[in-house]
Amino acid sequence: MTRRKSSVPMFDNRPTIMIVDDDEVAVMAVRRAIKRHGLPNPTVEARDGLEALERLRAGIRRPYLILLDINMPRMTGLELLATIRADDELTDSVVFIMTTSDSPRDVSEAYRLHAAGYIRKEEAYRSISEAVSMLDVYFGLVTLPTETGVAR
Repeated sequence: MTRRKSSVPMFDNRPTIMIVDDDEVAVMAVRRAIKRHGLPNPTVEARDGLEALERLRAGIRRPYLILLDINMPRMTGLELLATIRADDELTDSVVFIMTTSDSPRDVSEAYRLHAAGYIRKEEAYRSISEAVSMLDVYFGLVTLPTETGVAR
């Protein structure tokens, strides 16, 4: 694969990518894919929904995007997503589900809770790499909410 320069402008308002997953191998795969695709975005990690919620409420700098696994201890990804949507300060968070679950119930619930997308981790590195490539394009096209308005 040829590396290409990210479409995200190199300035302090580049979106932070929050990786919420209890599987260290999956987290490492996402980090490798981000590096391989040349995304300059800062990343933060959380091992479960409760840790992610604590970090979000502590004030991760906006704009940010959340890559959220479903099957985690203490608080599942769908429980976290429901909590985010019920919180006036977090409700506008952009959340992509990235999981091994192919349950139609999980897919339906994720979209009912306004997930931006549902990405299956079928072949660990291939699908994660393709998802990160999609995020590179996404960041270049969309406007995300910030504390003071919007970021492009």
